[in-house]
Amino acid sequence: MTAVRTHTHAQAVDVAVDLFTRQGYEGTTVEEIADAAKVSRATFFRRYRSKEDVVFADHELLLEEVVVMLAATRPDARTSEESGHDLGRAWDPDIDPYLEVCRAARMVFDHHVGQRETSLARYALLQQVPALRDRELITTHRYERAFTHYLRDTLPPERSTSTASIAFAASVVAVHNAILRRWLRTPSLELRPELEEAFADLRRAAVLGAAGHAPAGGGGAPSGRRVVVTVVSGGAGPDEVARAVREALA
Repeated sequence: MTAVRTHTHAQAVDVAVDLFTRQGYEGTTVEEIADAAKVSRATFFRRYRSKEDVVFADHELLLEEVVVMLAATRPDARTSEESGHDLGRAWDPDIDPYLEVCRAARMVFDHHVGQRETSLARYALLQQVPALRDRELITTHRYERAFTHYLRDTLPPERSTSTASIAFAASVVAVHNAILRRWLRTPSLELRPELEEAFADLRRAAVLGAAGHAPAGGGGAPSGRRVVVTVVSGGAGPDEVARAVREALA
């Protein structure tokens, strides 16, 4: 990923969001976006494929960055060059996969806050265009999948079950989205400390939950510990979701 490509994508996002805001989503053509972004129509479709995609072009790059960041901490499966036999998945006890997932989610949060004007304009646009809200949900699910795959590959075998990995990944994304939406509604708030605290609660619950299911004599925590998975839907507001998670894990 080059700096030029990153700048080009960021410029295209800004141009598209600005045109949609001023002219309306349906009233803006691909040709107008391409002209404003100073690219040909063919180049536009090669890079973005649709109007929905260009609005989230920076998300695509960000997701790639998240995957690369996590991959850098994941011990690869090792294969003996002599025998050609798979030696199994390596596990590094010095790496805390839960912390790495939280670190990746914090990077996503910082990206949104760092691109304040674009983030706020896009959020306002999403409230008006259902198709863009649907596209945002797809992006959210892709983060969940990336986190889940990383946890399955990186946690020790006794802790890397699909259910546990999915639960932690979904919890991190749900808390991130809830706190981010609070910031988008009130950008004067400094919410990163609250995000850090919520992630620390989730990690602590995941570690204690894994210890609670350890074999007898393993020094595990009480089995009453729970991991709470919260999904923002229906009438539940982000504030209520974040508060419910913190209270449940207190």
